[in-house]
Amino acid sequence: MFDVMRPRRSVLYVPANREGAVAKARTLGADCVILDLEDAVQPDAKVAARAAAVAAVGGWGSELLVRVNGLSSAWAADDFGVVSGFDGVVVPKVESAAEAARAAAMAGGVPVWAMIETPRGVLAAAEIAAVDGVVALMAGLGDLSKELRAVPMPGRGAFLYALGAMVMAARAAGRLVFDGVYMDVLDEAGFLEEARQGLMFGFDGKTLVHPLQVAPCNAVFTPSGESLEAARGLIAAYEAGLAAGRGVTTYEGRLIEVLHVAEARRRLAFAELVAGRIGE
Repeated sequence: MFDVMRPRRSVLYVPANREGAVAKARTLGADCVILDLEDAVQPDAKVAARAAAVAAVGGWGSELLVRVNGLSSAWAADDFGVVSGFDGVVVPKVESAAEAARAAAMAGGVPVWAMIETPRGVLAAAEIAAVDGVVALMAGLGDLSKELRAVPMPGRGAFLYALGAMVMAARAAGRLVFDGVYMDVLDEAGFLEEARQGLMFGFDGKTLVHPLQVAPCNAVFTPSGESLEAARGLIAAYEAGLAAGRGVTTYEGRLIEVLHVAEARRRLAFAELVAGRIGE
């Protein structure tokens, strides 16, 4: 059973054929690690990378996924043949519900994380997210930028529609959704700004390309002590209002509705799960 509440703040890509990088990834505290067989692996190294990924299964504190090569590639069938030992399979460039269903069938019950990397994928995001077996959408903004002929700039203005569409599609289907990677690995300030934007959009976490990004990503997507205190105060005010029979309750001057209480309780429950993961 796929646990949608499990913390998945940081999702780190690691080339499956880089033994040192895989070993280091075990120590970094990323919530999820993706052993990559696709973009990070040259064609002549695909077979060796697949074998290395299988050999690396086991002994992880993180959720372990594998990114297969695209459905139309020469390596896809063999890649899907080894996914049974992983917690999930990341499928690149999914563009339709039919492709998502094909991936789910090939995965044989292993949860599918569908990458949205093209205009067709963005426009079909809701249909893709609704396919049985798909548990998450993932933004692939590098390829999307090329397809759109977009000019990257601070604030990601060119991608606001696509980012919003992915979150909307995922939430409508009850799926998880993850922001794209930030490629300037030495620019921590820029990374933090983009991660906070992803949090604002409603993403569950962010995909990463470098170990240096794990800790700041976890920090952004972990509820702050201040927000947790506010959540407790809001719930207490709401319950006090109910007990007193008040029709309208406020907290710090703002009206409280049931939806606010539900979100406060979700935040507190998530924080408890994060604390449990840190204590593992």
